[in-house]
Amino acid sequence: MGKLTYDKTVKADFEDRALTHLQIVMVNKLRRGEPFMFSWKDDASLGNGRTTIWVHPSVSLVFKFYGSRRPDVNPAWIEALAQTANAQFGLYLVPEPSGPAASRSDEHDMLAVGA
Repeated sequence: MGKLTYDKTVKADFEDRALTHLQIVMVNKLRRGEPFMFSWKDDASLGNGRTTIWVHPSVSLVFKFYGSRRPDVNPAWIEALAQTANAQFGLYLVPEPSGPAASRSDEHDMLAVGA
């Protein structure tokens, strides 16, 4: 289980695989200078609510992964997440589409081209 920390105060847990895909989408948007909203459902221990943050290049983001190996990247999931990030309500975690995952070397290419 990985952890996303926003502005040193807001923290959320995500599976490493999901967090990897969110990281790719978020970093690509920030590289392009595109701030955006990001929302997720809170854990039951926090009241089963929802949290939304405004992600901007001036605010720190930390991606902490539990596992040491990077998961394979699914380009279809990257695309699905990017579509939510560009929509009215901003980025949110959608289920992973079925399909073949890319190799780990493809992940570097996706980050480089701003997928």
